[in-house]
Amino acid sequence: KGPSKDGSTYYAQGGMSPVLSSDDSFESHIQDTLKVGGSLSNRKTIEFTVEHGPENIRWMQELGVPFSSEIFKSGKRELHLTREGGHTHRRVVHAADATGKAMSDTLENHARQHDNITFFEHHISVDLITTEKQSYADATNTCIGAYILNKKTNRIETFQARFVVLATGGASKVYLYTSNPDGSTGDGIAMAWRAGCSISNMEFNQFHPTCLYHPEAKSFLISEAVRGEGGRLLLPNGKRFMHKFDDRGELAPRDIVARAIDHEMKRLGIPCIYLDISHRSPAFIASHFPTIHEQCLKFGIDITKEPIPVVPAAHYMCGGVVTDKMGRTNIDNLYAFGETACTGMHGSNRLASNSLLEAVVFAHQAFVQCQADWPECSQLQFLDIPAWSVGKAERIEECVLITHNWDQIRRLMWNYVGIVRSDKRLALVKNKLTPLLVEIDQHYRDYLLTPDLVELRNISQLAELIVRSATIRKESRGLHYNVDYPERDDINWLKDTVLVKG
Repeated sequence: KGPSKDGSTYYAQGGMSPVLSSDDSFESHIQDTLKVGGSLSNRKTIEFTVEHGPENIRWMQELGVPFSSEIFKSGKRELHLTREGGHTHRRVVHAADATGKAMSDTLENHARQHDNITFFEHHISVDLITTEKQSYADATNTCIGAYILNKKTNRIETFQARFVVLATGGASKVYLYTSNPDGSTGDGIAMAWRAGCSISNMEFNQFHPTCLYHPEAKSFLISEAVRGEGGRLLLPNGKRFMHKFDDRGELAPRDIVARAIDHEMKRLGIPCIYLDISHRSPAFIASHFPTIHEQCLKFGIDITKEPIPVVPAAHYMCGGVVTDKMGRTNIDNLYAFGETACTGMHGSNRLASNSLLEAVVFAHQAFVQCQADWPECSQLQFLDIPAWSVGKAERIEECVLITHNWDQIRRLMWNYVGIVRSDKRLALVKNKLTPLLVEIDQHYRDYLLTPDLVELRNISQLAELIVRSATIRKESRGLHYNVDYPERDDINWLKDTVLVKG
């Protein structure tokens, strides 16, 4: 929607979690994923992803992704493997603490060398175009393109394609506090829902336990790997507290750590807690966490000498558009992967560093499927698609109409549908959201579209889907914790929450 580096991948610090070590195993990774996912993850999806992990790492190495390595006593140089919460082995491949940037830059540089790949920056998707919506005779519901707002000309253009892939990232900007870049407004999920895709597990939004707490930091994430390398969570008095909540202490999965921090902040009435890695040597910190070290220094925090103030923040959407193992949705020729998709990999909670792995594996699967189906889809290029019609829409003169709605939704979601929920809070937010949704839909009809209005429409849709999903699930599992149903219920709720339009 802006420059090509605006996506969440670019900001991913941790890494990818393939099984590469001789003392590790596919089954161990599968079990770790199932356990962290609250047994809701699809085992076949996990098996497929884990088994294809090593080959995808090798592929990225061949492309030149600069993963961190070390020389062992044998004199052989191998990839450096770190450990993150929920993992029983060191298996996280990383590029220092800026893995996403290394991957993104390398892949983009390769893509830009191909004349048949065109980058359209500063464009924002408005809606998918399907044969069903356009009422083409004798056609199944097939995606044939999208309407796209060119932010520089402020005109909506028609993009036609044999295949459309939704890789628009997550939706954590629906919350007031988030680790995500500004563009994470759930556009792909909202567009897919409006087009008729099934959506699953929207109640499972992961809150990262450790976002830098500073008035000027603007959602800077402190990587899970800091805890993986011995970082200690401390109260203001310097005492550790995680052992009271889980035997794994700081290495417990993110949902447990985030709830523990939230509990202690509310119990003590404090604005943040602290993450301390200063007991490790300055050389170790500088080599393993150069980005975090440098960024914290900008705010006057020297992590080699003092702890980092941190708070939880909305981080990753485990639900999304339902896909199969080839990345296909229930609309023909429409694919989704990455945070936009719900493949069944993450269940009720994502295991750290499984997301980049899943994204790469399913991207490759989608490529294989598109390549196989390419010849059959040539006729779709000749359908006559009408241009976008503005009707009687007028230019919006008072932007406060948009900003006020935006702020209301994000505060409602943070206060009522955050780390801890209740039936009363969910009922209240549903009642408060209903008139907002009506108002925003009217804005969409009355005014010429702007990027802010497009995003507002999408986050309002996402908020409604999250609230609806959270209201349906009458238990606590993974990232969904309801104080009225504090226990996990495998008898009645060991199943996905799937929303189908109509």
